[in-house]
Order: sequence, then C-alpha cells, then structure tokens
Amino acid sequence: MDELKRQAAARALDFVQGGMRLGLGSGSTAKHFVELLGARVRDGLDVIGVPTSEATRADAIRCGIRLTTLDEIDRLDLTVDGADEIDPDLNLIKGGGGALLREKIVAAASDRMIVIADDSKWVKTLGRFPLPIEVIPFGLGATQRAIGKAFAECGISGQMALRKDPDGHVFVTDCGHWIVDAHLGCITDPPRLAQWLAPIPGVVEHGLFIGLASVAMLAGLEGIRIFERR
Repeated sequence: MDELKRQAAARALDFVQGGMRLGLGSGSTAKHFVELLGARVRDGLDVIGVPTSEATRADAIRCGIRLTTLDEIDRLDLTVDGADEIDPDLNLIKGGGGALLREKIVAAASDRMIVIADDSKWVKTLGRFPLPIEVIPFGLGATQRAIGKAFAECGISGQMALRKDPDGHVFVTDCGHWIVDAHLGCITDPPRLAQWLAPIPGVVEHGLFIGLASVAMLAGLEGIRIFERR
C-alpha cells in the first residue's frame, strides 16, 4: 500500500514546474510527495511551498524545500494532497490526520488541486470513513446538537465521537481546536450537508471538500488511474 501511495505521489510530481508556488498537503501520501519534491529541489528545481500542517512543515524543511505563507503570497499554482475518501464527482472527505482546516484554506487558495491516493480511497458514495468536524471546545454539547440537526435535515444519522489521541487525551489540532468524528455510513448529498454544517456556531470547519479537487490520481496494482472533475 505504501508503494502505491508513492507511485501516485511520483505521478503528481510530473505536474510541477519551476517557479511554481505549491500547497503541500498532509498525511502519509502527501509525505511521499514532499520527499520526492525535495529530491527534485536538490537537483535544482526552483519552487516554494505552503505547508498544511506542522508535520509537513518539518518534512519540507528537512527536504530542503523553501517555504512561505499565504500572508506573503496571494495565490498558489497547485496543491497536492491526499484524501480519506474520493467519490466520482471528486468530492472528498479529508481530515483523518487532523489538518483539515489548513488543508482547506490552502486548497481554496490554489488554482488547481491534485489529490493523490491508493485506489482503496475511491468510493461510490462518501461516508464509510468518519467525517471529521473541527470544533471549538467551548459549548461542545450545543455544537454537537446543532450538528445532529444538520444531519437530520439532510436525511442522515450517525454517532459522533470526540477524537482522542493515542494516550487517550482529547486530540488537539495545530490550530488549537477539537475534532468530532461523525460515523455516518453514507452521505447521499455531500454538497447539501456541507452547506448545513458551515454556518453552525462552534463549527470551525468540516472535512467535506466540495468542488476543490481538479484531478485525482489513484494508484493500484494495475497502474495509475487519473480522474478529472466534470
């Protein structure tokens, strides 16, 4: 599986050109991309990147990639990131690693987003993977009740669980927020659910990435499949 992720990352590297401003995604597949990009940089490729997490920042520095911020530049040419699920419309669930807020900010500031993954992430309908919802700690109960009402309005239901770290403590994002994972099973209308979740007070961001991915590159035993958003 790890080799498949690296193959997808290598294919995405073909879209990178000198002088580009790149969004650098987070997670195990994006880590491969950063490492492969670093090798190209050491061979003379001139690019600059905006990392989507502190872990990616550390990886990029280790690999010798120049970094900047979205305070210093206004647009990115390309973001390359992974996903936890991808549907045929290239709607995504992201946030399994906890970096969904920064990932979405960077993706929205990019002219193009390429999603790289192994082909197990391709699904007919989103929802098998729990939907991460980033929340502020204050008023968590009220926020969860509002989230439940949003689910009901969209004709779905499921259990919500506050994410914990491996030591059993509440997981805290790089931005100091908490994550509620919603186990929904099936999200029949992802854009509608995204619209209902976005205005809830206490919800900072959700893991539905709608209309952001331009291309998905899926690596499987038979090679790389490429899908473009219709």
